[in-house]
Amino acid sequence: MDWLPDGLGQFDLWVLVSMSAFTSMMTAAVGIGGGVLLLAIMAQILPVQALIPVHGLVQLGSNGNRAYMTRQHIDWKMSRLFILGVVVGAVISVWIVIQLPLDVIRLSVAFFILFLIWGPKPKAVTLSNVKLVIAGGVTTIISAFVGATGPLVAAFVHRQNMDKLPTVATFAACMSFQHMLKAMVFLTVGFAFQDWFFVIVLMIISGAVGTWVGLHLLKSLSADLFKQLFSWVVTALALRLCWQVFF
Repeated sequence: MDWLPDGLGQFDLWVLVSMSAFTSMMTAAVGIGGGVLLLAIMAQILPVQALIPVHGLVQLGSNGNRAYMTRQHIDWKMSRLFILGVVVGAVISVWIVIQLPLDVIRLSVAFFILFLIWGPKPKAVTLSNVKLVIAGGVTTIISAFVGATGPLVAAFVHRQNMDKLPTVATFAACMSFQHMLKAMVFLTVGFAFQDWFFVIVLMIISGAVGTWVGLHLLKSLSADLFKQLFSWVVTALALRLCWQVFF
């Protein structure tokens, strides 16, 4: 198939397309986790130089679809403040070079996530406006050095103690904006997205189908079960970061 990138076979394509649907369904139903799982699968198939930009654009499509399908449930006040922080963080990250070893950063992020999920809860059920902006900025800066933006953002959204649909919708809106910035960065540096056009389009379409199925599964989950699944999946992702350091 001449419209496939060099080295990518038909079997590889259908693995990517089917896994895009499955991981989108997982994220829509549970709230988090699909993006990291998809990244791990894509890492076994795609060349290193294409992995992050292609994954980022596919995730932009997945999160964008989920945000659109749940747009009436998005907490726009929180999202706007968080996105303001994302913009500030993106500007700052251009001028900052963190010298910490990668393993130190991974462990810091993992423990930070675990504290947000399982640590003592503050008396207020929501973060202040300033703290939401800071959260957006901090997660964006960290995302330039550690592939854990999704779990970090999910942990902040979870901290807001919203119901299940607003949690999924607001998380999708925040992540859509972060992935959009990532795509713009790779376009700026000259990544040839056109070589991967058909792969990306098929993965986004299959991801939209998976999102639709996952949202229907979400409606059947009880609020308590959803919160438990959400907490444990984010915890598993944090522990995965620890695993990468020690093994």
